[in-house]
Amino acid sequence: MLHGRDKECERVGRLIEGAREGRSAALVIRAEPGTGKSALLDHAAGERRGLRVLRAGGIETECELPFATLHQLLRPLLGGLDALPEPQAQALRGALGLARSEGRDRFLIGLATLTLLAEHAPLLCLVDDAHWVDRASLEALLFAARRLDAEGVVLIFATRAMERDVLAAAGLPQLPLADLDRQAALSVLLEHAPGLRDHVRDRIVEESGGNPLALIELPRMDQDSLPAGPLPLPRRLQEAYQERITALPPDTRTLLLAMAAEDLAAALRATGLSLAALAPAEQAGLVEDGAFRHPLVRAAAYQGASFAERVAVHRALARDTGGHRRAWHLAAAATGPDEQIAAALERTAAQAGQVSGYAEAAAALEQAARLTPATRDRVRRLTAAATLTADSGQSDRAAALIDQARRLGGASAELARLRARVEFEHGSPEAAWRLLLDAGPELLIEAARVAWSVGDSAGLLAVRERLDAGPAALVTGVVELLSGDPGIGLDLIRRHAGLAPPRGGADGLQISATALDLLAGDLVSARDSLLRLAADLRSRGAIGWLPGVLTVLAETELLLGRTRDTTATEALRIAQDTGQVRHASHARGLLAFAAALRGEDLAQAGPGTGDAGRDGSGRDDSGGDGSGGEGDWAGRAQAMLDLGRGRFEAALDRLDLLAHRPHGVYFVPDQVEAAVRSGRPHLAPVARFESWARASGRPWARAVRHRCLALLADEPEEHFEQAVACSELPFQQARSRLLYGEWLRRSRRKSQARTQLRAALETFEQAGAAAWAAHARAELRAAGEAAAPPADDLLAALTPQELQIVRLAATGATNKEIGAQLFLSPKTVGHHLYRAFPKLGVSNRTELARLSLFA
Repeated sequence: MLHGRDKECERVGRLIEGAREGRSAALVIRAEPGTGKSALLDHAAGERRGLRVLRAGGIETECELPFATLHQLLRPLLGGLDALPEPQAQALRGALGLARSEGRDRFLIGLATLTLLAEHAPLLCLVDDAHWVDRASLEALLFAARRLDAEGVVLIFATRAMERDVLAAAGLPQLPLADLDRQAALSVLLEHAPGLRDHVRDRIVEESGGNPLALIELPRMDQDSLPAGPLPLPRRLQEAYQERITALPPDTRTLLLAMAAEDLAAALRATGLSLAALAPAEQAGLVEDGAFRHPLVRAAAYQGASFAERVAVHRALARDTGGHRRAWHLAAAATGPDEQIAAALERTAAQAGQVSGYAEAAAALEQAARLTPATRDRVRRLTAAATLTADSGQSDRAAALIDQARRLGGASAELARLRARVEFEHGSPEAAWRLLLDAGPELLIEAARVAWSVGDSAGLLAVRERLDAGPAALVTGVVELLSGDPGIGLDLIRRHAGLAPPRGGADGLQISATALDLLAGDLVSARDSLLRLAADLRSRGAIGWLPGVLTVLAETELLLGRTRDTTATEALRIAQDTGQVRHASHARGLLAFAAALRGEDLAQAGPGTGDAGRDGSGRDDSGGDGSGGEGDWAGRAQAMLDLGRGRFEAALDRLDLLAHRPHGVYFVPDQVEAAVRSGRPHLAPVARFESWARASGRPWARAVRHRCLALLADEPEEHFEQAVACSELPFQQARSRLLYGEWLRRSRRKSQARTQLRAALETFEQAGAAAWAAHARAELRAAGEAAAPPADDLLAALTPQELQIVRLAATGATNKEIGAQLFLSPKTVGHHLYRAFPKLGVSNRTELARLSLFA
């Protein structure tokens, strides 16, 4: 019986009951040592109510062993791997050592975990001592936990608060366990130690602080020899355990030490002892069924041994084990620098990296660096460890490793690049490009990329001064595109694009065919290229690169006027999963911009999108991301909301502040409209857009140029006719039709005005641009036509997740295929389709495919 835990048991019981009904949930039980986390998990297992129970626990000595806990948890389900999509099955087999790894991405392993759990639901998964779970397992389990929905899976973690608490930052529901009150504490004592004398019982209740483990363990002390001072309370329980361990026979202590470093079977082999040596520890209540009764016992057995004893045991275990475990035992037994052991750890790191165990590989390299005799090799290994640490999302730790390497004299280009990356992640883009600028000629283009990504023309000019003629001309082109003559800039970039060496990944100013398409206004080609690239990354399981690609894809979709696209939502979710702060910020800004196009208030658009920026531009101090970051796009969002609602002066002020940011040229027509409609036509930068439109050569850009000229002309009709004739970008065409219709109505040509306004209204309604549609509807009424009320917007009734799923289902994709693409379980996909079909007025996939809503 769990005394004093009625509310906690009730909460866990509700989760279990929900799983029986097909609902999923995750929960983190958090408390200090000895507070009863494990007991609550035991209670949950006893209340399974028809659920299959899977259990695993983190082990301190295995916390650097990739996927150790995941293997422990999933072992009973591994016979069902063949039911998974093949890429997922291969990734999970490789991670768990069941097959040769093909370097699958760690988040494909997380997806495989989710799918496998869903296939065997209803399930109750219990993970004890999660603070000692290896990072690779924890990432996979958290990936699954954040996506649980309608599978019938409950995943409960029990953990202590740690300095770097990944579980606290994961966004899962938390259940803190407090110490027991006096009445519950007395009940525990009466159950476990009914013969205590009153004064002893009162003292234990008082000094235990209500810690359940203390209440159970302290009565084991001799009542007649209690110390006069404070009892060994929870924080000193480890020392209390150590006293009991010290009283054991030498062979028993040796076996416990080996068990603290490996499992029982390996400990018996390494020490040459038999199970009989374990009996005294069982009699002392330290071991039960061949395992430590509590993690504190394990810690006491290991930490209480002398250094010489630990070295001897690790050497014995190294002789008995192989592969990466042998390397770790040799490292633990090392008494000084040892190149052979360091090389073995480096090989271990390479193996961990093949399954994307970045944190584990980094830990192996860091340990290898400590054992490396030669300074040059030590710097190399520290640099490699810093790279992997940064890749795993631990930028602070990466910075510490970089500093270590620098103190040893490290001054490579890779170190400079890493330092710049950390500065950029921490919101110091100027510091980042200056580091790259001073690092040497091979990083100058990299410095230009960083400066471009935050629209820093001064940084670009500083880079240009140090470049040779060809690359300098390329950077000049970027400067012109940002803050000079964009037509000249685009021409220079096209001529010299081949001089910018491509960089791994899809981030920053990588001059590629797709980047050139974006700079030149070929949005359709850019979108197609980005879709292919995203599909390729998904198929290869390269999930870590997806947020960067998806944010640029979301930008492209929004510039095309696709307000309902959910790419930014997915980009935000994956960026948060992978710890990519800049991409997450970028995605939030894009979500704000999409909301603005739909006419929604930014305060309701999502986290971080309600504030257009402290300086009115939407810029903040975070450094932004990729093509402008959250600040730029949040500022543009507010400007578009102002423009759509007729607040022209506010829109112009905001757009002026953002004029020379990346992609700023796309918003020059909005500046022109805001300037003219606010009565300040002299502030309309029409020449800037004209220059870019001519260089671009895109029909839509030429048409929008005519729209700008029409706004400024005394006789605008010819320009308006040219503006509305181009249908390359329907949203831009509708913007032109709306302005043309207004002009025709004011010119008392209402019949012609209605033609333009009807077409504009239809496009805005299809795009979900409610504010623009309302404007068009008002103009249509003023032109003498009672516009029909807005038709039911079927897509608006869908959640972003449902919209993404039905789009894919409409193409004929199966639930498993959709789940593989969106990193959801097939059961969750089916659940969302079940909810979405009635909203769309369909009952099956065939009817869904016939809808014309997903073009």
